Amino acid sequence: MKISAKINVCNEEANIAAVCETVDWADEIVVVDSNSADRTVEIARHYTNQIFNREFRGYKDKHEFSDAQTTGDWVFWIDADERLTPELRQAIEALRSRDPQTLPAGFRIARRTQYLNRWIKHSGWYPDYQMRLYRKTDSYWDGVAPHETARVHGRVETLPGELLHYTKSSLSEHHNLIDSYTSLAAEHLFARGKQAGWSDLTFRPFFAFLRTYFLKQGFRDGMQGLLIAWFTAYGVFLRYAKIWERKKNRAVLKDGL
Repeated sequence: MKISAKINVCNEEANIAAVCETVDWADEIVVVDSNSADRTVEIARHYTNQIFNREFRGYKDKHEFSDAQTTGDWVFWIDADERLTPELRQAIEALRSRDPQTLPAGFRIARRTQYLNRWIKHSGWYPDYQMRLYRKTDSYWDGVAPHETARVHGRVETLPGELLHYTKSSLSEHHNLIDSYTSLAAEHLFARGKQAGWSDLTFRPFFAFLRTYFLKQGFRDGMQGLLIAWFTAYGVFLRYAKIWERKKNRAVLKDGL
């Protein structure tokens, strides 16, 4: 069982050393950068010579490219701001002793996120299962941009242990991420014919807040849970507003012609 750890990065000099160290058990580490302007690549060279550059054309494109650069039969995908718990590392190492014929096509892993210095246990953010270890020949990428994820043809098992996700250390960072992600999502959905009206901008954000804060018990995550619920609602509003904006701009362009 040859496992390739892959890390897609851009301007991650603060995280690249730690994430490479958390996957030092892998048979190879593959880093795919997108024109970083900091020391990301320089630091990564201390841990691997499998470093590639890919101009950013979307997350799905970058994932498919990085998968293609790996030489292992299995791919373990990890982001720069994530780390493995000892239990998860042991569980992955134990797979090497299993009969290859008994292995599924992929493994999902629980992810625990630290948000504004608090580990989030509710709000729909935990256990946040992610397909992160998969047999390359059985895998493909699917989903709505920018949240495309690895999927597999075949059986999936759940590994014990967790991925620890250190994300969004400030409200500004969270806001900027939502702005970026909603633009990608709106472009993806609009290209596929999605429309947006006043009800989408009014009711969808409202229900997103209720779902996150009450149904998913975000209130149990303190002030961070309240902020997550509001940002979730805002993200839904912004996504549909940008879909509406694209339709309006297209109509103006047609009228001008």
